[in-house]
Amino acid sequence: MKVAIIGTGYVGLVSATCFAELGVDVTCVDTDAQQINRLVYGSIPIYEPGLEAMVTRNVNDKRLRFDNDLMAGFRGQDYVFCALDSKLDSDGATDIHPVEDLARMFGECIDSYAVFVIKSTVPVGTAHRAHDIIAATLAARGVDIDFDIASNPDFLTEGNAIKDFMKPDRIVLGVESKRGREAMHKLYRTILLHSNRQIITTDTRTAEMIKYAATSMLATRVSFMNEIANLCERVGADANVVRHGVGTDSRIGPKYIFPGCGYGGTLFPQDIKDLIKIAGDNDFDMEVLRAVDSVNTRQKRILFEKLVRHYGDDLKGKTVAVWGLSFKPETDDMSASPAIDTLELLTGAGCDIRVYDPVAMNTAKRQWNKIVCAGSIYDAVEGADAVLLVTEWRQFYLPDWKRIHSLMRTPVVIDGRNIYDRAEVESEGFTYYCIGR
Repeated sequence: MKVAIIGTGYVGLVSATCFAELGVDVTCVDTDAQQINRLVYGSIPIYEPGLEAMVTRNVNDKRLRFDNDLMAGFRGQDYVFCALDSKLDSDGATDIHPVEDLARMFGECIDSYAVFVIKSTVPVGTAHRAHDIIAATLAARGVDIDFDIASNPDFLTEGNAIKDFMKPDRIVLGVESKRGREAMHKLYRTILLHSNRQIITTDTRTAEMIKYAATSMLATRVSFMNEIANLCERVGADANVVRHGVGTDSRIGPKYIFPGCGYGGTLFPQDIKDLIKIAGDNDFDMEVLRAVDSVNTRQKRILFEKLVRHYGDDLKGKTVAVWGLSFKPETDDMSASPAIDTLELLTGAGCDIRVYDPVAMNTAKRQWNKIVCAGSIYDAVEGADAVLLVTEWRQFYLPDWKRIHSLMRTPVVIDGRNIYDRAEVESEGFTYYCIGR
């Protein structure tokens, strides 16, 4: 069984490595020759726990190889996965032209039955469009070769991606023929043999829609709980207890209802914008999702606003420590992170900024050359007038508050993820702010 995965971004690299770990012969292809060269020599472009060791093992065992020749990647494969990172068009929606180009190349290269699998998140109807392109390309070649299209959306979460792939909640397969369904079930058989996970087989349009609906539902829960938390502050309620009271309801559950300073990443923001655009193209207005997006945009300002409420409008010359830059723990991805909004607001206010993140500081250095990247949380708070927690890395959960108090100029803590105990922090002499209390 031979699989080519086009794209060495987050989804492509994780998927390729995990398939290889399952014994599949995998070629991971990218036109970026430098990226491929780095991967060949074991340099992983993303931070994902466990991924580097798995890549090395499978390269050494010759189950995983990297190539920058797209044509070579298509020929002789049983499955070709499109796992390109999403690019945006002029309207801010996902651009499907790269997928169309790969579909055309697939039609130009195959010489026997193969499945073109779209792993990337794409607008509903993209698989049908790709099918038509492949069929037209084969007709132009004057050949009659059977093929199938599959929509196989990813549900990987950064920081937990390997487990998500190997032990998924469900595998969604959108296929339009019996042969295609059997081929895709065969590919995923190993995963299904060792778990009681569900495989959901449907048509391609429904599979594409499942991805958008799932992401949008989770983002809606986050924004709704942030709205509740903001109201809790005004009426004197405790959002953490409200969250617990709501989450114990079996109809709702406890996941994705933690109040905080907003969501980030490429997944939630882009999928919501895409679905709003898809709805608009079909004369329908996704009012709830517009509100979800608006609430999240506003929520990303909340730490800065709390700082202003404490010190007043003039923050020039204040030293602010920021703990956490990535949009979530266990990744170096700062895409749409609340930290970006926080840093831009602090910079605009004339603050001196000291940051610490276990893995994402190199990303920040490229965008903000005036911030100071500290070597630890303690280095970051030295001389600070406030510390803002943005990302809840495990390393931040149990700091030495006495040491921090001795290092700071003014002991103010603004907890953007509600991970600290108010009584404990205040007992050490800090002024403490959080979300929803």
